[in-house]
Amino acid sequence: MLSFNRMFCLPLAFAYFLLIPALASAAHKAGDIVVEQRVAIDDKGQSVAYEIGTLYVPENRLNPRSRLIGVGFARIRASASVSSGTPPVFWLPGGPGLTVLGAFTDSDAASKSRLTSWLAFRQASDLVVVEQRGYTLRGDMLTIPLPASPDDRPGSVRADAAAMRAQARAAVAAYPDKDLSGYDIGEFASDVDDLRRALGYEKISLFGGSFGSQWALAVMRLHPGIVSRAVLASVEPLDNGYDMPSHVYAALQRIAYDADRDPQLVPYMPPGGLMAAVRIIHERFAAAPVTVAITEDNGTTRNLVLGAEDLQLALLSHTQESAEWPAFILSIYHRHYEAWARDVAKDRQAGTTILIGPLSDSSLGVSPEREHLLRTDPALDLLGEWNFEGNIASAPDWPTRDMGDAVRLPKTVDIPVIFIHGDWDTSTPIENTLGLLPYFPNGHAILVHRGSHDGAFYQLRNEPAAKQAVYGFLRSGDTKGLPVQIVLPIPRFDVPAFAPPPKTT
Repeated sequence: MLSFNRMFCLPLAFAYFLLIPALASAAHKAGDIVVEQRVAIDDKGQSVAYEIGTLYVPENRLNPRSRLIGVGFARIRASASVSSGTPPVFWLPGGPGLTVLGAFTDSDAASKSRLTSWLAFRQASDLVVVEQRGYTLRGDMLTIPLPASPDDRPGSVRADAAAMRAQARAAVAAYPDKDLSGYDIGEFASDVDDLRRALGYEKISLFGGSFGSQWALAVMRLHPGIVSRAVLASVEPLDNGYDMPSHVYAALQRIAYDADRDPQLVPYMPPGGLMAAVRIIHERFAAAPVTVAITEDNGTTRNLVLGAEDLQLALLSHTQESAEWPAFILSIYHRHYEAWARDVAKDRQAGTTILIGPLSDSSLGVSPEREHLLRTDPALDLLGEWNFEGNIASAPDWPTRDMGDAVRLPKTVDIPVIFIHGDWDTSTPIENTLGLLPYFPNGHAILVHRGSHDGAFYQLRNEPAAKQAVYGFLRSGDTKGLPVQIVLPIPRFDVPAFAPPPKTT
């Protein structure tokens, strides 16, 4: 998972809505739930009943005088044909800092797609969607302002680390009435256990991707007796919160293999293809920064200085959409910097930091051995330390406890788990799953060639039989019909927004 400074915008409309559960917590005790009955409309126009509610939990279970906080959840009951003994699926969102309950009411395409996916779980079991403490529509939304970064000098990992340390101190000062030490991964896991108990379930299944998979792995580590089975996608092991640069680089190489052979991109390619372009622009920016002028919406000119570390960050952060990445690199190679500069300009503006990201990340931290591997990785020159330096440097400043190697390091787990992972994933590289699989003797991996950082069913979107097999696994634990590899078609790569240069003889 990318762990450098992240900026988010918090919709102001949440503020009034959040006052109600915050005030109501005073009337409840730990473990209480408040539930409302509502109706959603599925993609066929049919009404589907669901429950939405708030679980009240201690902000810090280690403090007997801790205040109560609200954690939002929703439940969709299984179809009548599903056995009553089937364990419910607890769906854990990623992020950290992703609120999802708006999918029941919002009309944007992403919300509609998410709701359609949730309703499909009725064929397998009850579905319980759990939001994250500290960033939930039914409780607190813990954020602080993020100041702007200067335009007149290149970005810097060291400056980013200093900014994260300042953010930690600002967060503690901004919330004197809250115990920010209670937002560690252990408390996230205990919220799931408390909700299970409050809803009356003996055993549950887990479903999560990215941070949701890491959260699920924490539940399995700290509360193993409550988990029947799990489906995890874009997997982030407990000691892999900071990605190994060489693993990210390997994903880029796999993307480049297909991009190098795309007829529309070939005229833009240097000898050696896309990865040669990466090395060339790295050498260019290592020699000297460049200043790029962009025109703002109000007509004013803004000059940005871009350097070698900005390029490292760009190589990491512009790969989420693999079909766009080759054109991005080729544009920089051909000295068309404007689009990149516009992205950097947005990133350097003042914004908002969602606090549960660094709070939970610093609670897991990293084992000494993995930190050594990170700091000596052969891809550091190209990708830099953006993935880990800020979090490691600021960890002592965040108030969450370090969970220690006893939690971080993998150990044998007998729980049946399906792992679904794409080999074009640059946020949680596929090596995460390959390294974790030996510790799960009842595990089954589905490796998705050309799959990016996506959820389980999106990666299986072209394989309806595999999707049904996953639902069957959630119903019964049976892995029959599950493939070991899926090959997605080559995507339609973006093309640079300028004509290819003339060929030289």
